[in-house]
Amino acid sequence: MCATTFLYDGCMEKKVCADVVVGLDRGRVDAWRALITANALVIEKIERALVEAGLPPLGWYDVLLEISGVPDGRLRMHELARAVVLSRSGLTRLVDRLEGAGLLKREPDSTDRRGSYAAITDEGRAVLRRMWPVYAAGIAEHFGEHLTDDEARVIVTALGRVADAARSH
Repeated sequence: MCATTFLYDGCMEKKVCADVVVGLDRGRVDAWRALITANALVIEKIERALVEAGLPPLGWYDVLLEISGVPDGRLRMHELARAVVLSRSGLTRLVDRLEGAGLLKREPDSTDRRGSYAAITDEGRAVLRRMWPVYAAGIAEHFGEHLTDDEARVIVTALGRVADAARSH
């Protein structure tokens, strides 16, 4: 037998049969829904602004940023996949597109014949610099302007704790 709970999804109440889950109360479900909804809506707005500016998609920015942030401007593919939270196959397809656009190149790993690096090119760095003002404006307009400094600190602390716990499990 399971407990019956009512979850409100914004349109209607749904009767859901679920085992009692420790730590999952109405407030936490509401917080989860607010997080994923806000994330999706803000990302959609930023993606649209990038397209309107004639720039690549946001996923390209994330990959280029991760690679540009390391001292030699290159990461092993498995490190990059972990940094941008993509599956290996998803990352391979994305790297193929970035390489095709001349924004990064694959380099062999001299210590492991099976491995390779993704290295940012000068053009990749230039695209990253062109994308940032559009991305930053989107973050400011659709996210930052709606938070107080205290709320921003609370979000950083809470989501940092969630991310740390997810990484450790």
